[in-house]
Amino acid sequence: MLPLRTLRKIVLAKCYVDHSRSIGTSGVMYQNAMKFTFASPGQVFYSEANIKQVDVPSMSGNFGILANHVPMLAVLAPGVVNIFETEGDSKKYFVSSGTITVNDDSSVQVLAEEAVPVAHLDRQAARDGLTEAQQRLNSASGDIARAEAQIAVDTFEALVKASE
Repeated sequence: MLPLRTLRKIVLAKCYVDHSRSIGTSGVMYQNAMKFTFASPGQVFYSEANIKQVDVPSMSGNFGILANHVPMLAVLAPGVVNIFETEGDSKKYFVSSGTITVNDDSSVQVLAEEAVPVAHLDRQAARDGLTEAQQRLNSASGDIARAEAQIAVDTFEALVKASE
């Protein structure tokens, strides 16, 4: 009988080889684009469009997604989603929160609670909102009120940064 450690190595090696083979023969490997969907409750910005890359802000930091990215789920953090289209254009959107899904067929979905083109942001309104949110945080009593105020501060800080 094989020791458990050896058995694990064999099983993991087989999984790795099988997974690599499936990616290599999927046809996506030869493309430089991925299917991209980006929407908020009020608007669809992209619907299965071919793009080169998307950079997203997540709770674990900013990262870029290209074709053949490892499948994953992530939570959007307040910040800028930067979309690099296949024609070479780049578009930026501010998002407040949401989810990112990367599928094994190189399709990506970004679903935002709120999204707006960065060009439409009002810098002064963002600064005023940040000041108000900081005042609410300073005067918050109770854990829930503090948490809600901190979320507002984080979002307005990201808005101010994106609008500059």
